[in-house]
Amino acid sequence: MNGELEQLLRREATGAVMDCCICSPTASVFRLPRNNICSSCHEGARNMATFFDELYSSQHKGILVQGLADVFKRLQEMKEVEQGVHNKIGFLDSFVLAFREGLHTDILVKPGTGPAIPAHKAILATRSVIFKTMLSSDECKAPANETITLPELKHEELKCLLEFLYSGSLATDDVEKHTYSLLIAADKYEIGFLREFCEQRLLESLDSANALEVLEVSGVCSSGLLRKQAMNCIIKNLEFIVYTERYEAFAIKNPHLNVEILRTLMEMKRF
Repeated sequence: MNGELEQLLRREATGAVMDCCICSPTASVFRLPRNNICSSCHEGARNMATFFDELYSSQHKGILVQGLADVFKRLQEMKEVEQGVHNKIGFLDSFVLAFREGLHTDILVKPGTGPAIPAHKAILATRSVIFKTMLSSDECKAPANETITLPELKHEELKCLLEFLYSGSLATDDVEKHTYSLLIAADKYEIGFLREFCEQRLLESLDSANALEVLEVSGVCSSGLLRKQAMNCIIKNLEFIVYTERYEAFAIKNPHLNVEILRTLMEMKRF
């Protein structure tokens, strides 16, 4: 037995270190039954059991986990489900390839500026009830390669929108460049998942540098969550924002929002 282990054993004997049967470095050395569990392992075990109790009680009519062995079994089941979802996503990626390679497209989507982009009616109709209505109109009951126009979008913005409709995700660079325009488009065409995606990205990046823009776009797309968080950020950092040229331009363009900022500030000062 080496000196390090002997030192650890002496510390355990004096109570300096608990001989935890789960996480102790000496757990594999001892062979006799040992039931001591440190507070960290005890808390972790209870938290895992509680987590799975809450997760499975709603799905399996109150069936609770029975010990850590059952927790481990549930973790294995979750890993299998995750792998299944991963395989399904990989299978559905073929839709993205069909879009990128222009396979059997049957409609052209034209932006306000730039060339039209080939797409598939079925994908558009299943992703947006607005697109479904547009494509069901008499004007769109025509042969392949007819055109619909989304005039508020530029070519790159439209390309990102269509890419998201096919894949459910976007490259980080595209998200950073086009979040605002995509959020407005998601609101206009009732693409719920894209709206949630853009809102989450804006909340994650919200700071004093972009709070005014987030507040402005929240009004356009009627997002109460963005409006509340952006307003809080502006009030919190008002002294760094209000004296900038950016704020002056914002106040001129959005007088109603400027009034709302002032009212919110006054209400907070009352308390």
